[in-house]
Amino acid sequence: MYTLLSGLYNYVTSKEEYYVLIIGLDNAGKTTLLERIKSVFMGVPGLAPEKIAPTVGLNIGRVDIKSARINFWDLGGQRDLHSIWERYYTECHAIVFVVDSTDKKRLEECKDTFEKMITNDRVEGVPILMLANKQDLSGALRVEEIKEVFNKIAVKLGARDSRVLPISALEGNGVKDAIDWLVVRLQRNKLSRPPVHR
Repeated sequence: MYTLLSGLYNYVTSKEEYYVLIIGLDNAGKTTLLERIKSVFMGVPGLAPEKIAPTVGLNIGRVDIKSARINFWDLGGQRDLHSIWERYYTECHAIVFVVDSTDKKRLEECKDTFEKMITNDRVEGVPILMLANKQDLSGALRVEEIKEVFNKIAVKLGARDSRVLPISALEGNGVKDAIDWLVVRLQRNKLSRPPVHR
């Protein structure tokens, strides 16, 4: 009887757990975004921007949103770390691709990196959220301008859920709306990528 009750209790109190990759070129603001997500959804102050160092390897952030636990994996964006990203593709439920809207010189490199990721068979059917970061800075490309560059490869996204949204990870503008959009897509995509129950 105890086992039955214990199992029922665990089932009722368990959370759906999802894994979300945060990737993009180095210096795009991925770790700043992760800190801002924790700040917005957990009500805790994030790290001060001057204390955020470039990610070498992996940063993890766990955030409870509604009835789900979202595990964000912030992966380093240096070119020699891109091959590591593929190891996480089969386990992830969604991908957040962060673009530095002020780095016009590397926009083509960013597009090539994005294309390589979306054409990998392991991410087929996974929702993709592209965030045009650093919108608070003067000279930042608008979302429309970024979409224009990426439109050439948009057909490769297929029928999966995808969106491009403007944010400022530093100031927090647009972060809550972006993550709210993502959570809805994670739950809609349960059949393709079932959540883990813990």
